[in-house]
Amino acid sequence: MESNEYVRFDAVGLAELLAVGDVSAEEVLDAALARMAAVNPRINAVIVNLETEARGAIRAGLPDGALRGVPYLIKDISTQMAGVRTLAGAALYRDVPPAAADSALVAAYRAAGLVLFGKTNTPEFGLQPVTEPMLFGATRNPWNLERTPGGSSGGAAAAVAAGIVPAAQASDGGGSIRIPASCCGLFGLKPSRGRVSMAPAGEGWGGLSALHAVTRSVRDSAALLDISCTPQPGDPGLAPPPERPFIEEVRREPGRLRIAFHRGALMTGQPATPVSFAVDEAAKLCSDLGHDVEEADLPFEFGLGSMAGGVLVATSIVGYIDGEAERRGRPVEAHEVEALTWRLYQQGKTHSAYDYGRALAMIHRLGRALGAFFERYDVLLTSTLGTPPLGIGELSSTSDEVEEYYRVFSAFMPNTQAFNHTGQPAMNVPLAWTEDGLPVGVQFATKIGGEALLFRLAGQLEAARPWADRRPQFV
Repeated sequence: MESNEYVRFDAVGLAELLAVGDVSAEEVLDAALARMAAVNPRINAVIVNLETEARGAIRAGLPDGALRGVPYLIKDISTQMAGVRTLAGAALYRDVPPAAADSALVAAYRAAGLVLFGKTNTPEFGLQPVTEPMLFGATRNPWNLERTPGGSSGGAAAAVAAGIVPAAQASDGGGSIRIPASCCGLFGLKPSRGRVSMAPAGEGWGGLSALHAVTRSVRDSAALLDISCTPQPGDPGLAPPPERPFIEEVRREPGRLRIAFHRGALMTGQPATPVSFAVDEAAKLCSDLGHDVEEADLPFEFGLGSMAGGVLVATSIVGYIDGEAERRGRPVEAHEVEALTWRLYQQGKTHSAYDYGRALAMIHRLGRALGAFFERYDVLLTSTLGTPPLGIGELSSTSDEVEEYYRVFSAFMPNTQAFNHTGQPAMNVPLAWTEDGLPVGVQFATKIGGEALLFRLAGQLEAARPWADRRPQFV
C-alpha cells in the first residue's frame, strides 16, 4: 500500500480492506511508518517509535477484533503500555520504571486488533492547551507549521491531521481532545464521565479527565468508543449503557433537535469571540437541517467553575510530584519541572481540605445547573476555542509573566472546561475555517450519557458539510 493511498482511508475503511485481504497488516503498518518518516521530522508529533513491538504483535497473530490490523498511536499520558515508560511530557519521570501491564484502555485496543506503533507528544503533565514540552520540544500544526496543534493531545491531533494515522488515542481534562481537534480540523468527542475506564489508575484530576480519541471521521470515533466503553470492576462512576453500538448511531437520523447556541466565552463572560462567526455558520446549518435553533442565556457563572477546577488540578499536581519524591526517596526541586508545573505545585500545597471540598461542591452545582438546562434543550452549541490556533511559543510554560499567561490562556480556551466539570459529553466538529485557511471548530454538548445523540447529529453534519477531503498541504 502506497502512502498516498493509505491516507485516503479512515480506520474503519482500512479495517474493511484488511478483513477481505486486499492488504496485509504488515503493508498497512509499512505505509504508516513511511508516512511518519516523511512528515514527523517537521511536526514532532510522535515521540516514541514502537515499530519493533508492533511488528512483533503482527507476527504473533492479531486478535480478530473490529479494527484488526489498523495502525494506532497512544498518547504519552494517562494510559499505560506494558514494558513502555509513560513520561507525560515530564523529564521528572525519566527514571520511573515502565508499566508492568497494560491499562484497561490499551488492553481493549489490543483486543480489537489495533497495531500500536508509537506514542504521541503531550505538554508536561498535560497542563497546557498547546504541546510544547521542554522534554520533547514543540509539536507543530500541519495546517501551518508556525501554529500550535493545540493540547494536551496535540501530538495525537497533529499525527492524524498529517496522515500518519486516521485516528489516535487522546485524553481530555479541560478540553484536551476538543482543543487540538479544533486546531487541526478533526472530529473530537469527549465522552461522559465514566464512559471509558481509567483503570487501573485513579481518576484524572479528581474526575475531570476523560479518555477517548481524535479522528478524521465520525464513524471512527464511534467505533473506537464501542471498543473502549466496557466498565471495569471498581470504577467509581458509570455512564448509562448505550442502547446499541455507537457506530450504528452515526447512520441514524437525529430527529428534530432543540439546539441552543451561545456566541460568547463561557469562562470570561465575553459576549462574543473572534471566532463567533463559526457559531453563526453552524447555527444556520443546523436550522437548514430542520432543527429548532435559538440563542440562549446560560444558567451559571462559568468562571467560578474554572476556579474550582483549578483547585482540583493544582492539588493533583501535588500528588504527582510528591508521589515521585516518595518513590525515589528525595524531594523534587523547582528546576526539575517546568515553571508552570512548579507554580501549580506551590499553589496546590496552599489548598486546604476545606478548599478542595468547596471546589467539588461548586462543580456539582454547575453540573446540576447545566443538567436542568438540558431538560429544555437537547444540545448546546458554542465555539470550541475563543481564537484560531495560537502561534508556537505564544503560551509558554516557562514564562514568568503570570498575568499575561492566564490572559492568553483564558482567551484561547474559554468554552471547553465546563463540560469536564459537569462530566457531560461534548464534541468538536470541524465546520469552519479562517480566511487564511486555519480550521475553526464548533462545540456541541449534551446531557450525561448522550453520546448517541451527538453521534447522530455529527453524522448528519458530516454528510451535509464533509471535511475529510480538506487536508493540509504541507508536504
